Amino acid sequence: QVQLVESGGGSVQAGGSLRLSCAPSGKTYSSNCMGWFRLTPGKEREGVAAMYSGGDRIYYADSVKGRFTISQDNAKNTVYLQMNSLKPEDTAMYYCAADSLLCRGRWREFRYWGQGTQVTVSS
Repeated sequence: QVQLVESGGGSVQAGGSLRLSCAPSGKTYSSNCMGWFRLTPGKEREGVAAMYSGGDRIYYADSVKGRFTISQDNAKNTVYLQMNSLKPEDTAMYYCAADSLLCRGRWREFRYWGQGTQVTVSS
């Protein structure tokens, strides 16, 4: 079983920035695709961003395009989510996910998950 560990969440005012990080814990693991999702109470889990390990295909939700950037450091086996111009509606628990054949923003297509990191944006 692969364990993913997220970090970098926190509280920020609207317009601010945060950078989330995600890396596998324990054994060495290299995924074909890494993604970020978020969950708000009362809503379905939303795909935020996803990318193949080669970086040749990147998915973004329309709601974050132009504000969020997914990237990876293959040497560190770490994926990042840079979040700029944050809005109160970005407040959610953010989850890192790995291993998806199609690498789209559909959470059911990802095999491994982290425990989540909370992002709170105040107005």
